[in-house]
Amino acid sequence: MSNAEVNLPSSQHEYNPKEIEANAQLHWLNNKVFEVEVKPDQEKFYCLCMFPYPSGRLHMGHVRNYTIGDVVSRFERMQGKNVLQPMGWDAFGLPAENAALNNNSAPAQWTLDNIGYMKEQLQALGFGYDWRREVTTCKPEYYKWEQWFFTRLFNKGLVYKKNATVNWDPVDQTVLANEQVVDGKGWRSGAVVEQKEIPQWFIKITDYADELLDDLDKLDEWPAQVKTAQRNWIGRSQGVDVTFDLFTPSAGMNQLEVYTTRPDTLYGVSYLAIAAAHPIAQELSESNSAMAAFIDECKNTKTTEAELATMEKKGMPTGLFAIHPLTGEHLPIWIANFVLMSYGSGAVMSVPAHDQRDWEFATKYKLPILQVVAFKEEHAGTDINESAYTEKNTLINSAEYSALSFEDGFNAIADKLGALGYGKKAVKYRLRDWGVSRQRYWGTPIPIVNDEQGNSHAVNVEDLPVILPTDVIMDGVISPIKADPQWAKTTHNGIPMTRETDTFDTFMESSWYYARYTSAPSDAMLNPEEANYWLPADQYIGGIEHAILHLLYSRFFHKLLRDEGLVNSDEPFKRLLCQGMVLANAFFTKDASGKVTWHKPDDLSIEKDDKGRIISALVTSSHESVEHAGMIKMSKSKNNGIDPQKVIDLYGADTIRLYTMFAAPPEQDLEWTESAVDGANRFLRRFYRLATQHVQSELFTGSAIDYSYKNLSKVQKACRFELHSAILKVSDDVLRRQTFNTAIAKMMELLNYLQKFEVNDAIDHAIMHEAIVAMIKMLNPVTPHICESLYTQMQCPGELQTAVWPVCDERALVEDEKLIVVQVNGKLRAKLTVAANIDKALLEALALKHENVAPFTQGKQLRKVIIIPGKLVNIVAN
Repeated sequence: MSNAEVNLPSSQHEYNPKEIEANAQLHWLNNKVFEVEVKPDQEKFYCLCMFPYPSGRLHMGHVRNYTIGDVVSRFERMQGKNVLQPMGWDAFGLPAENAALNNNSAPAQWTLDNIGYMKEQLQALGFGYDWRREVTTCKPEYYKWEQWFFTRLFNKGLVYKKNATVNWDPVDQTVLANEQVVDGKGWRSGAVVEQKEIPQWFIKITDYADELLDDLDKLDEWPAQVKTAQRNWIGRSQGVDVTFDLFTPSAGMNQLEVYTTRPDTLYGVSYLAIAAAHPIAQELSESNSAMAAFIDECKNTKTTEAELATMEKKGMPTGLFAIHPLTGEHLPIWIANFVLMSYGSGAVMSVPAHDQRDWEFATKYKLPILQVVAFKEEHAGTDINESAYTEKNTLINSAEYSALSFEDGFNAIADKLGALGYGKKAVKYRLRDWGVSRQRYWGTPIPIVNDEQGNSHAVNVEDLPVILPTDVIMDGVISPIKADPQWAKTTHNGIPMTRETDTFDTFMESSWYYARYTSAPSDAMLNPEEANYWLPADQYIGGIEHAILHLLYSRFFHKLLRDEGLVNSDEPFKRLLCQGMVLANAFFTKDASGKVTWHKPDDLSIEKDDKGRIISALVTSSHESVEHAGMIKMSKSKNNGIDPQKVIDLYGADTIRLYTMFAAPPEQDLEWTESAVDGANRFLRRFYRLATQHVQSELFTGSAIDYSYKNLSKVQKACRFELHSAILKVSDDVLRRQTFNTAIAKMMELLNYLQKFEVNDAIDHAIMHEAIVAMIKMLNPVTPHICESLYTQMQCPGELQTAVWPVCDERALVEDEKLIVVQVNGKLRAKLTVAANIDKALLEALALKHENVAPFTQGKQLRKVIIIPGKLVNIVAN
């Protein structure tokens, strides 16, 4: 940036963020600094943050996420890489539809208005995005290719439709994933979720279960807890399919098949349990009103494993019996609320002695508890009547299999069942196929048409996209495309047909947006040449709450893209960083009925002690006392969110960027405090003052001055040591460790040092110039606006954003002298300044004869002298 491009503040030493940031952003825009193209001869770096839902305003979680991404991008750009950093909008979904209902508007306009405002906020924060690649998932030019890809999967047999039991939100009138059901209620509506059977479209993610599991081993730069969560979600297990004959056939069935990972406990089975939706239960309920009522109650059963484990176990006997395949014993069959039809066959063999869930049920209904696994020595004294024993160990009470180890018992019993035709070894997964149907309006239309016979057909490519009408009037939660029979009427190859009126789960859009960025805009789903240059993304940043579904679906989608020939890599994201939450103080009052009201901190008078801890708080207007809930996640519901725009208006974007990077490591939670924000601003003002004073010096020439390193004074060498040790640490902290907070702390230390460094001659000035330019470059990823301004004022050549990152001069780290601490019996007695390469014997002699050491050693026996080179001499005497 030339001086002609920048209007410097009226006072050279006054930090004016509003003016500085406007000028820097205009420069980046005019010079297309962040627009990138494929350059096969240049190393690429693709940095991506999870894109936001356009809710209307950025929150501090957004700001932190995107600041981390921008810092990484700018740093990598200064390493000479071709850096892609895009941004877009996850624009479909229930929030827009519900907001449109509340505001009497259409979701499309509400969404686009929000995008416009949030884009201005992102630009005000100075994030270096290539806006040409912006994607908005609710626009036909994006979802057309999602529809196209779905038709490809349909034709490959990877897509199917079937009736499925789902979590149904009766208020939002849509299907919910298990993770969207909280305490049995819809995560947005708060309505009690029902179990309902409806037709659903599925994609066969289970066909890729082994690959999704095995390829986790390739992701060396992913957090261990994320990979563990995905492994558990996929849930590959080795077990046995066991068949139990029915003593009396029912619902056209002569047998029940169950899957167990513990065939070693087969002799401990005391009953079988089936799901309320099982065909046998359904048939029996037709003539049993009590059973019908119980089955109806089970429709609202919780569906996550954690909830199934903790809820009260309930059941009813069917009056039917199954025959044990090895003992011939008759085992009662019960309907149980902890068995789900959506898992396996909807039936389980229950071993109360060795499964806690089965134990709770058996205890409640007084069913036998049969121990068939011996206690380990360390568990001697365990009482099977107090709780289940779930450890694996030697078999007991198991006929000829008693005394076998778990592994031997597993294989022997499995082999016996196989020989009798009552079982076979099997590998099973917890993972179920991906249900992509949703019943609400604001989503991508599923590109399927149905003929009069009910057969489904993929929409022809030339008829894509199937456009979602946007000029609609919302009538409650009823989807306009379901309410309009004319919209569903169409033809397919000249034959009248009916469109599918379900829309895609919004995970569909977010599962491939990362790839669309690499070749957007484009009149194809992807340009393989461009996609394969950029992918996989080198750095992906987002919240840990997406550890399972979003990341798993994205990995799955990437493998589908690969098998379609659109990409040649196996995984979409090389390195994953899950940033922590932003926390803030929250305050509430509770009325006599127990209703909680949360209060904005701005509306309170808060008293703190001398250490900044909150002592009390009152509502300013009423003087009502409020309770302090502590530091909790910022949220609208808790009234403790901080509007980023207010902070930008008060301090500038660079201050909020610096604060979010300095206050905590990126993977940890950040506690928002006003005083720390102000401290970040003070640092920037101090740095700006130091640099502008340097520019105004009569010694300033606008360029570095050559000097002989050998002729530098001790003070000058010490300054260069501080500078280049900072360069070394900051580079390692950012590039390898990604501990941006410690990198910033080191730069703050360096600024403190430079402010005390006296500039008396041209060499001092040259060293200060070198240090300030290095600091500008190192701070640039975090606070790019102020650095852009100072880079110009320092008359540095070229473009700062692509300038070469400072290189550590190893000569500066070789010290001529060292300060050595001398202790006697662990107590400090003297400090010595000696040659850095001093001989140990000489150092010991100097320490012993020092005037402050001798009085403490005279007349005493020297036991030993401990020398830590370059740091310490400890004399032990008594």
